[in-house]
Amino acid sequence: MENVVVYTTTNCPHCKQVKSFLADKGISYEERNIELNEEYAQQVYDMGVRAVPLTVIGDFKILGMNKLQFDKALAEYNA
Repeated sequence: MENVVVYTTTNCPHCKQVKSFLADKGISYEERNIELNEEYAQQVYDMGVRAVPLTVIGDFKILGMNKLQFDKALAEYNA
């Protein structure tokens, strides 16, 4: 699976949950820390979001650690 992006900040507990969840499922992802890169922060703002973690899987944008939304997005993405 490609094109999974997780927008994070450095000390975000929910970001760690999302990264662990994806890793446990064997899903590779690109982490984009918005504190370390202004361009990544702008990408999040341009999507109309003001919080992290924000995970982008295909057309799905999942805010926070929402297992139901992850399962739905991953099922559709893998279909």
